[in-house]
Amino acid sequence: MPDRRAVPSRRTALRSGVALAAGTLAAGCSATGALTHPAPASPVAGSPGVAPLAAPAPRLFARQPAQITHGPRDRPRVALTFHGQGAPAVARSLLGEAERGGARVTVLAVGSWLDEHPDVARRILDGGHDLGNHTLRHLDINAMSEADADAEIRDCAERLRRLTGSIGTWFRPSRTTRASPLVKRLARRAGYPHVLSYDVDSLDFTSPGAPAVTRKVIGEIRNGSVVSLHFGYADTVAALPAVLEELGRRGLRAVTTTELLS
Repeated sequence: MPDRRAVPSRRTALRSGVALAAGTLAAGCSATGALTHPAPASPVAGSPGVAPLAAPAPRLFARQPAQITHGPRDRPRVALTFHGQGAPAVARSLLGEAERGGARVTVLAVGSWLDEHPDVARRILDGGHDLGNHTLRHLDINAMSEADADAEIRDCAERLRRLTGSIGTWFRPSRTTRASPLVKRLARRAGYPHVLSYDVDSLDFTSPGAPAVTRKVIGEIRNGSVVSLHFGYADTVAALPAVLEELGRRGLRAVTTTELLS
């Protein structure tokens, strides 16, 4: 793994991540408050003198619909997808926990969050994960005018391009499970052949407790599932090890969405 820094123990990482998350109002798909975070201390892609990352671009999967909810049901693979917003320290804890469990995930990043924490884009890609577009401001995109919805998609895509050299591998609409026909058309016009939805909703953004998150995911996940999860929530950090352990017991591999569909 390209990140060679010392990795804390699982117990230390979980304690740190949960403590940070518990003290932060993380803006998941049901949250409305804006967050304020300190600026990154180290140079990042997109800064003067720092070259953009060589990131994968969107792909057309000919056998998949314009709006994808799951992958092939005949292979023991699943995709854990995270809505990218919230405290970056918690995001890093989740990524580290996934990697220790042998998982690769998909992160759909909010553009305004990338403005505040551009270094997280490098961390996601360096870990071998997918990175995609979850709109600029995380508003109800299906309720917007065509011009406003188009700007939400394109402005986040431009931030991803500036940071990584690509508009990201996937687009997921904000504050909705499914994109409207208009939003699907706008996403395609912006360069995303598919809209990425999901068939398993963890409901972690409701903060139901880690055991409830684990039960919800494990109770519904199966071959080809795409699971909706969130950065920034203590329950998600605490639930992830148990989820990954159960996936391993069932012989299911957690892979990026790109690998799930390839």
